[in-house]
Amino acid sequence: MKKKILPGLLAALFSASAFAFQPFVVKDIRVEGIQRTEAGTVFSYLPVKVGETMTDEKAAQAIKALFATGFFKDVRIEVENDVIVIVLEERPAIAQVDFVGIKEFDKEALKKGLKEIGLAESRIFDRSMLERAEQELKRQYLSRGLYAVNITTTVTPLERNRVGINFAVDEGEVAKIRQINIVGAQAFKEKDLLDAFALRTPNWISWYTKNDQYSKQKLSADLETLKSYYHDRGYIEFDIESTQVSISTDKKDIYITINVKEGEKYTVSAVKLAGELTLQEDELRSLVKIKPGEVFSRQKLIESTKQINEKLGNDGFAFANVNAAPEIDKEKKQVAFTIFIDPGRRVYVRRINVTGNNRTRDEVIRREARQMEGAWYDGEKINRTRSRVDKLGYFDEVNVETPPVPGTTDQVDVNLNVKEKPTGNLMLGAGLSSTDKLVLSGSVSQNNIFGSGKHLSFNVNSGKINKIFSMSYTDPYHTIDGVSRGFDVYKKNTDPTSTAIANYKTSSLGAGVRYGFPIAEDNSVGVGLSFDSTKVDTFANSPQRYKDFVTQFGSTNTTLLLNTTWANDQRDSLIYTTKGTVQRAYGEVGLPGGDLKFYKLNYQHQVFFPITRDITLMLNGEYGFGDGYSGNAIPFFRNFYAGGMGSVRGFKSGSLGPHDVAPNHKDALGGNKRLVASAEFLMPIPGIGLDKSFRFGGFVDAGQVWGTGQKMRLADLRYSVGVSLGWSSPFGPLKVSIAQPVNRKPEDQIERFQFQMGTSF
Repeated sequence: MKKKILPGLLAALFSASAFAFQPFVVKDIRVEGIQRTEAGTVFSYLPVKVGETMTDEKAAQAIKALFATGFFKDVRIEVENDVIVIVLEERPAIAQVDFVGIKEFDKEALKKGLKEIGLAESRIFDRSMLERAEQELKRQYLSRGLYAVNITTTVTPLERNRVGINFAVDEGEVAKIRQINIVGAQAFKEKDLLDAFALRTPNWISWYTKNDQYSKQKLSADLETLKSYYHDRGYIEFDIESTQVSISTDKKDIYITINVKEGEKYTVSAVKLAGELTLQEDELRSLVKIKPGEVFSRQKLIESTKQINEKLGNDGFAFANVNAAPEIDKEKKQVAFTIFIDPGRRVYVRRINVTGNNRTRDEVIRREARQMEGAWYDGEKINRTRSRVDKLGYFDEVNVETPPVPGTTDQVDVNLNVKEKPTGNLMLGAGLSSTDKLVLSGSVSQNNIFGSGKHLSFNVNSGKINKIFSMSYTDPYHTIDGVSRGFDVYKKNTDPTSTAIANYKTSSLGAGVRYGFPIAEDNSVGVGLSFDSTKVDTFANSPQRYKDFVTQFGSTNTTLLLNTTWANDQRDSLIYTTKGTVQRAYGEVGLPGGDLKFYKLNYQHQVFFPITRDITLMLNGEYGFGDGYSGNAIPFFRNFYAGGMGSVRGFKSGSLGPHDVAPNHKDALGGNKRLVASAEFLMPIPGIGLDKSFRFGGFVDAGQVWGTGQKMRLADLRYSVGVSLGWSSPFGPLKVSIAQPVNRKPEDQIERFQFQMGTSF
């Protein structure tokens, strides 16, 4: 038997002339040594088939192609009586991947990451890929400050040509930032500069924020913050000359040194406007925030150019270019700025294109547009259009682009692209609060019926205090001008016996119609008329005035209610508000023709002030007043109450104000006058970053309720201080507060910890 061997290694490295055999016609092809790979797969890589002529060039091509698959550790071609024998040694398969000592990362997440780069169970083992995986894992540890990490990788051969891979990790201790030095800082205290940094040396909250762990990204951000700190305070020539990050020999401590050159402090000598001033110069100068004689501030300069640019955009100059050029006088330590204005051509909007709305009708989106087709481009109106479409609540994303129209110099299109989200909701829910205890609820609602923008909902609430069954329908554009119309039908049972409120029960049945009228961009008024029938039950321990009311007016009363509302909402966000105001006024009157004749008025004013980038001060004030007329009194079950979540935290819900004077009773009666105020600092939880689902607060609440005939006195107000936490959790909204009453009186009922939580399933 004559056999010729073509070594795979030589075939891959040398030319075909290295093989001393004559071309021959292939009688057959055999494959040997394979366990997992199909023979057909091998045949598909061969450049020769049975009946074709085999040459040394084709042999070299075959070996290179099979090596390139990555499936084989060794490839040989043998020739036996014009039969090609492909002898293969397969690379082992990965049987398992294990981690030992991993605490910092989730093991399943690591396996998923390794699978994405090809290192996973049942895959072909590649040692170079294993080395890359090991280096990447080490890099991830270094990014979390674990510089002492030690990774040992073990490859264990198993039966059936398989291997097991084990990553043994000794994570070591997290390296902490022990010292941050700013060398060259003279104008400001080093402590004040470091207070602006995200990176910190260890403190009492470092276990949570992790800001004492070094991060290259965080350091870069801190260096930019340092530059802004100096540039906003006149040091226009400030520069960071170098930054050194060193680690101790035991890899536990990190030291950061920042070398800076402050330069001199500059004041602004002049601010000029140049270029093509399409608007009145006085109007443009009113937008310039940086003034001569002031210390230079880069922030004010950027804000000035931004406002001029936006103003030009509002007047149709969509492609305006505004730049500030400095003229530095080093001797006088002054800097003058010339703001060059190039408005470009005034453009108008050719067409508004709406895309992405598969269910929602075009008209539902277009009726929110404040920028009109064929009108001059107005940046403010385009932004307001995007905001109004976003507030519809039908979309996950709303994006606006204004590309120029090809072939023109004075036209743009407004492309409004939306990403729809489900607007129907079928929910069964459970909630828990410190007032209502367990609440079971259910609802079926559709906020965008057939893509028309109309709203329909059915609601059920089975709280311990309030049991509500209702249906509501609203057409937000009953008329083309934005007049809304809605209908409501409800059945409501109220049982406040578990609260601080005096003992009684009511059962109400009602229906009504309402209209809303937009009177300005952020203002609306509403009016509604409804019919209500209420049955009142009193008990032996009910206050005498409740019993007297039932004796005088009967246990069942009908009321024809006229409701009026006014709202002015200028908040920047409905969910995570940082600035703006909101005012609301509400009034209801029991009209003649019904059994009960009364009126109630309530006014609320909230203001949000951004104190810093992350901290917002919220001021809230509410005043309510009500009474009867035509010899009637306001029904006791429509009284105002205060205390608890939403008014004065730290006091039991509804417990403030007049109380039952009967012996051994402390039940609250409510009143016809109510005053509530609060001041609250709102901020993200440290370490959460940009996650807006959490919000932490520190507050001061004040409030009181006065009864008929009582004079309102500020001395009667109750105060509390505390902290709050709001979380838009996947299980529903959660609100928690811990409050301490400041001026508690003997008749007051205290509830320091209060919460409210809802969930759906």
